[in-house]
Amino acid sequence: NIHDLAENSTFEEVIYLLIYGKLPTKRALLELEDLLQKNRVLPQDVIQVIRAVKDSHPMDVLRTGVSALSAFDPDVNDNSVEAAIRKGIRLTAQAPTIVAAHHRIRQGLDPVGPRQDLNLAGNFLYMLFNKDPDPEEARVMDVDFVIHAEHGSNASAFAARVTASCMADLHSAVVAGIATIKGPSHGGAAEDVML
Repeated sequence: NIHDLAENSTFEEVIYLLIYGKLPTKRALLELEDLLQKNRVLPQDVIQVIRAVKDSHPMDVLRTGVSALSAFDPDVNDNSVEAAIRKGIRLTAQAPTIVAAHHRIRQGLDPVGPRQDLNLAGNFLYMLFNKDPDPEEARVMDVDFVIHAEHGSNASAFAARVTASCMADLHSAVVAGIATIKGPSHGGAAEDVML
C-alpha cells in the first residue's frame, strides 16, 4: 500500500521493491544503497551535453541526458534481466544528478557533485543547493520520491513497455517514457496546474 510505504519506507526500499517484487532485507538494502551511491556521478561528456541544452525544458534535458548516458553504459547492448537491473540502478542513481546539474547550470552555477553519505533524496537536495540538507526537508523529499514511484500503468509506463517489448535497450525505453510524460495530457498537466 502506497500509504504504508510513504509512512514507513525509504525510497531506496521502494526501488528494491519495484525491481525485485519484495521489500529488502537489511543486507540487501545496504547493498542496493551502496550501488546507488557509487553510480551517481555523471561522465563529464554528459555534463557538457547538459550545458549545451541548458535553455531547454527540464524534461527535454532529462530525456537527452538519459539518452547520452547510454553511450557510457557498459551494459547498453545487453538486454538480459541481470543487465537491465544493473542499468536501472545506474539510471536511478544518475537521474537526480542530471536534474540537479541542469538546475544549477541554467542558473549560471557549476554543478555540485554527488556525495556518497546521503540517501537519494538528501543527496538530490545537496546537489541542488550545495549545502547539507535539513533532515526534515530530506524526509519530505524522500516521501515525495516514494509517492511518485507509484503510478501503475499510465501512459509513460506504457510507452516504456512498448519500447522495451521491441527489444530496445533500457535507455531507449526510459527515454520513451520521459518523452511521453512531458505531454500536456500526462505529466505536463501537473506543470500547467502549478503555473
